[in-house]
Amino acid sequence: MHQLIRVRWALSLACALTVLTAAVAARQTAGKTYPEAAKIQNPMPSTPESIAAGKKTYTEFGCNTCHGQNGEGGMSPSITEDQGLPGPPDLIDSEWLHGGTDGEIFRTIREGVPPSYIMGPYKDRLKETDIWNVINFLKSVRKK
Repeated sequence: MHQLIRVRWALSLACALTVLTAAVAARQTAGKTYPEAAKIQNPMPSTPESIAAGKKTYTEFGCNTCHGQNGEGGMSPSITEDQGLPGPPDLIDSEWLHGGTDGEIFRTIREGVPPSYIMGPYKDRLKETDIWNVINFLKSVRKK
């Protein structure tokens, strides 16, 4: 019986340490920008067609489930917050945690948010054109 209690205690401690480590790692990436990505220009003109295609992709790929219907931020508490990690950010305000240029946003969507990949990479799921359209959609609904 005592051994079972020790095993449960050890497992609880291991889980707590894992969550704490992931939270620390996630906070270390917050505010990180990507100067090389910042130089990349959006090749897709922000037309009504591009914005509509971006909104469709944003919804179809479930971006809205974490970031809100129009990028205003997800529901709280989110899955990530339940794990002690930051919640999905508001994508239409003036603060972008991983850089706010089109190139940095493209990089974040394409590569995900390391090291714990709170948001996984979409490079194998979305075409580059789709990512640029999503960026045009988000910029169209951004708060002025």
